[in-house]
Amino acid sequence: MIKNPIPWPNGAKCACAISFDVDADSLIHVARPKDSYNRLYPITMGRYGPTVAIPRILETYRRLGLKQSFFIPAWTMEHYPAAVEAVLEAGHEIGHHGFIHEDPSESSDAEQRYWFEKALDVHVRMTGRKPRGYRAPVYNATQTTIDLLIEHGFLYDSSLMADDIPYRMKTPKGELYEAPPHWGSDDWPPFAHYAEIGYMMPVKAPAEGLAASFEEFEAQYEAGGFWMGIWHPFLTGRLARWRVVERWLEDVLLNKADVWFATLEDIIKHVDSLQKNGDYNVRTEELPYFDAPVMLR
Repeated sequence: MIKNPIPWPNGAKCACAISFDVDADSLIHVARPKDSYNRLYPITMGRYGPTVAIPRILETYRRLGLKQSFFIPAWTMEHYPAAVEAVLEAGHEIGHHGFIHEDPSESSDAEQRYWFEKALDVHVRMTGRKPRGYRAPVYNATQTTIDLLIEHGFLYDSSLMADDIPYRMKTPKGELYEAPPHWGSDDWPPFAHYAEIGYMMPVKAPAEGLAASFEEFEAQYEAGGFWMGIWHPFLTGRLARWRVVERWLEDVLLNKADVWFATLEDIIKHVDSLQKNGDYNVRTEELPYFDAPVMLR
């Protein structure tokens, strides 16, 4: 049960977005900066995302008439401009995902600002606009992250997990919407087998690995909520896994006419419009949650 369900457009029962984090080989360069350039296996595993998986994913979206969201580190955008152009030409959203997938929680405030704004410059140069949405690498947003997003006029974050449906975060700096992710609909736990960056998941069969995401969707659909996949092209965009996704999408679109697939930007714009028009009261979280280390008090 969702206590405060959002009224979705045209009587839709559930709002859905598949968000892809297009990390490519940025991950190995962050994890092993001294010799990443010579680690060919993880480089090629990452390259599979923008070079092979993205065209496959975009073709499915074109065939099914879907517009969806991609979060891309700026370093990846610069190194794979053809993938960026293809996503933009197809009318999809590109969100901010750090510069080279650096962890905000491991950076000083000054370092975080530097990389955040450096990435923002790349977005403006390559897409012609500032992104409206952000996802922190490894979901590790800090209070500084939220303040930077508000300062730069972002509409939403998609890193934090305080609700089942979009909510609002209010801070002394201003307000920001949250499109909450959850590990239950993330493809990293079932598919990430990546020793070089410290992950050795037991790889599941495509249908088994994606079953968790699909069960999360069913629960949100029954409750009239919000479902979001948090997937990676070099994981879920592989041939057998994407075949499972295609069949699932075809089934949902055929048999559940009351499901609204949209970009995260459009979903949050809808919530914001409801709030501003007085048609819905968005639940608000007050930040910061703490102002000092709890264990030292």
